Amino acid sequence: MLFSEVADVPKGPKVVAVGSFDGVHLGHQHLLHQALAEAKRLHQPLLVYTFDPPTKVFTRGEGFLMDLTEKVEALRALGVELILAVPFNEEFARRPPEAFLEDLRALQASRIYVGEDFRFGRGRAGGPEALEKVAPTRVVSLLSLGGEAVKSSRIRDLLKEGKVEEARHLLGRPYGAYGVVVEGDRMGRRLGFPTANLAVHPLKVLPPGVYAVEAEGAFGRYKGVANVGTRPTLGGEERRLEVHLLGFAGELYGEEVRVRFLKRLREERRFPSLEALRAQIAEDVAAARAYFGL
Repeated sequence: MLFSEVADVPKGPKVVAVGSFDGVHLGHQHLLHQALAEAKRLHQPLLVYTFDPPTKVFTRGEGFLMDLTEKVEALRALGVELILAVPFNEEFARRPPEAFLEDLRALQASRIYVGEDFRFGRGRAGGPEALEKVAPTRVVSLLSLGGEAVKSSRIRDLLKEGKVEEARHLLGRPYGAYGVVVEGDRMGRRLGFPTANLAVHPLKVLPPGVYAVEAEGAFGRYKGVANVGTRPTLGGEERRLEVHLLGFAGELYGEEVRVRFLKRLREERRFPSLEALRAQIAEDVAAARAYFGL
């Protein structure tokens, strides 16, 4: 169950895991698996106390790896029973640390799980040691892979460079995005490769370039080629996510499409003519087919 207010959460003792959990990556999963095991041992539910948007999106203007819908799906897939996603805004950011401790008391936390870098309250004044005032607290060390801690910021940096395979290694799954198909200029159709133009939240982190992808929706599941960028050959300025589905015929306007980025094929670049662009798209489609063994 998903809640946005502390008062709405069912009464009774519960294990509480706190954090932004942006991406629900392997580091987050490392913490949550321990919290889930403790909840099972105590015969209590696990509640994840998280923030919408993630704190750094609000405080630093960073893009997010997951919106709330994606985060809830990922948490439920792990077996989390209760999710409290409080709105993170100016008012919440100004709350003193004691107000957050009162939340945990009201939630009847019997055990608390946080990462070692967790801070809370106005000016990040509160730390894990203060949580002990409410309940025994387990501070989980950051998971390390490749000699570095697995953190959302590390994954964002990889995605900004188009390194979707490295990001997948830290996420434990392919990086994904979704959006509703909206009307475009039908240039892909004129070039012989019709695309679905997805309306994606402007703060969603998207890897720039051209990728072999999987896409799915009510229409089924297809392999495809996706372009993330501004379409410089066509004089574009706004970022777009466009997907050409291999073997699909039909209209998708108004449909929600989910995309998983599997392999980077190339960077986006400007071509001297539409004919040169058409030839490159044909090469991209051939490269995607080869990747998928089609």
